[in-house]
Amino acid sequence: MVKVKASLVKALREKTGVGMMDCKKALVEANGDFDSAIDVLRKKGQKVAANRAGRKASEGVATIKINADQRSGVAIVLACETDFVAKNMQFINFAEEVSKLALTKAGKMNDILISEMNNKKNVQDNLISLISKIGEKITLRRSDFIKSEKCINFSYTHSAVKVNVGQIGVLLSLETTKTKNELSVFGKQLAMHIAASSPLGIDKSDLDQNMIEKEKEIITEELKNSGKDSKIIDK
Repeated sequence: MVKVKASLVKALREKTGVGMMDCKKALVEANGDFDSAIDVLRKKGQKVAANRAGRKASEGVATIKINADQRSGVAIVLACETDFVAKNMQFINFAEEVSKLALTKAGKMNDILISEMNNKKNVQDNLISLISKIGEKITLRRSDFIKSEKCINFSYTHSAVKVNVGQIGVLLSLETTKTKNELSVFGKQLAMHIAASSPLGIDKSDLDQNMIEKEKEIITEELKNSGKDSKIIDK
């Protein structure tokens, strides 16, 4: 068995964020070679990611980024398995950095995943590393982008854990001839209302017709059971 110095284990821990024992095992497996040990950890991270693939990721954060001119904006959802991880600063900081890249890539998922992050590794590789460190399924679930010279974008994040990072995120685009300063209060309030009400569409045309018919049937049945006149129900 190869003996590795504690200082080398510590350096690998600081470089990767992986636990001390896992770093030591990786260095032993790599015969004490630092760069090879990183590759070992990366491969193990991929294995962890594969093992977690079937898990349900129902928690996470929504992150919103809007350009300075407010003409374009992006919303991403980074999902995980537990609320505990959703509050982890490594997880939150990762989501925030990815959202900045998503804005520059017009929200295109494939382009985001191959984008280089601050540590010079791409998003996909960093995502695998994060799964390895945290031990949960983590996935970049969605990315939505809005851009229009006729529109001004506003945002709101509910239960925010950091600026523009929260449990619920709203990216609102308003077509207008007014300035962003004139609409700043209205835009923020409307985004908050959307977060609270969770609307299925902007108007009737956005809704699925089958859903509308089903809701009509339910309401009609409720009116019948309440003893309302049949003439009123037919209207």
